[in-house]
Amino acid sequence: MDDSTPLKVALLGCGVVGSQVARLLIEQADDLRARIGRPLELVGIAVRRLSLERPGIDRSLLTDDPMALVTRSDVDLVIELLGGIEPARSLLLAAIGAGSSVITANKALLASDGATIYEAAEAAGVDVYYEAAVAGAIPIIRPLRESLVGDEVTAVMGIVNGTTNFILDKMHTDGADFASALAEAQALGFAEADPTADVEGYDAASKAAILASLAFHSRVRLGDVAREGITGVTSDDIAAATEMGCVVKLLARCALSEDGTIEVGVHPTMVPLAHPLAAIPGAYNAVFIESRHAGRLMFMGPGAGGSPTASAVLGDLVTAARNRVRGARGPGESTYSARSITPAGRVSSRYYVSMFVHDEPGVLAKVAGCFADQNVSLQEVRQESKGDRARLGVMTHRATAAQIEAALAGLATMTEVEPGVSVMRVEGA
Repeated sequence: MDDSTPLKVALLGCGVVGSQVARLLIEQADDLRARIGRPLELVGIAVRRLSLERPGIDRSLLTDDPMALVTRSDVDLVIELLGGIEPARSLLLAAIGAGSSVITANKALLASDGATIYEAAEAAGVDVYYEAAVAGAIPIIRPLRESLVGDEVTAVMGIVNGTTNFILDKMHTDGADFASALAEAQALGFAEADPTADVEGYDAASKAAILASLAFHSRVRLGDVAREGITGVTSDDIAAATEMGCVVKLLARCALSEDGTIEVGVHPTMVPLAHPLAAIPGAYNAVFIESRHAGRLMFMGPGAGGSPTASAVLGDLVTAARNRVRGARGPGESTYSARSITPAGRVSSRYYVSMFVHDEPGVLAKVAGCFADQNVSLQEVRQESKGDRARLGVMTHRATAAQIEAALAGLATMTEVEPGVSVMRVEGA
């Protein structure tokens, strides 16, 4: 085909990210053509409301019939920025069935049912790219999918949700409580009116499933990810972390356990100030990789926003378009390891357990006994008297989640321990 013949692009969604993608396709048309070898032509944009004003967008491109758009016989590449499971899944499958390569930022779909998309693409001989699904502009999917395939990744850990990082950062730096930090995040546009997906850890869990799948060449689904949000993080937790030279971060953590299974979870975690992830501020994201031969690598940058995410989408679009021009394909799904998921109770960590107790002789010994009964060794104990009660903070050595749960059950039987015991994981050996 003549190198002046355009590759035709269909765009699903024209919100914050979609409108930026459309703008960049127009503004960078000459550069994109030079990088690809053929021009790109945006031939349609599917939107939910045709009547909505979209400055800078050619109204003739708009349609409210996305299925007709993605099944056009002349479309080569489809970008999906709708989010959610349906109709995104049906539209992507239709696009693949029609012979289009697809680019998506849909972490929820990929984490819940990515296998269906990957299998359809394999059967059709087209590409699926999704750099923008995890950590916005940060290039993390391609390094795991391509750059590190000659190595063995042993752990991936990161801050992959900017909203929660902003909130926790405010709680540390400004002394804000959770509610006021969330309100500020919403006022600045970092958090949605309904912030549940962010603050309860669902968004980070979807990204953790994608990262674990890539790192360990196995299918890891959203339901495999142990998940805990930040709504229970208190000012006392923040103060305790500060006292111990740590900050609290919502960490997505994926690692190979000693038995070869995959540990994967999202939890509020105390991170020592010496760790690179401790310094990530505001709404930024960062991903930390450990591998056998490359060692430790960290990727950091804006994790969301129209322009940063659009940058990742355009990068995928250029790659998929180049493959189209050359008659080649990019890497597909790699699941040869087929590793199983480590049961949540067997995942080990250090823990910080904070509680209020009666300030009287023998209580500390009883508390320590609850941990000793479960073979949990204590690394450090802190006590602060507050009248006839005391705040007791216990740092454990590494223990399994099941051991900690059993110790907590023992504490719950003690009349000297007040309800509302707080538990947080601590990163490090």
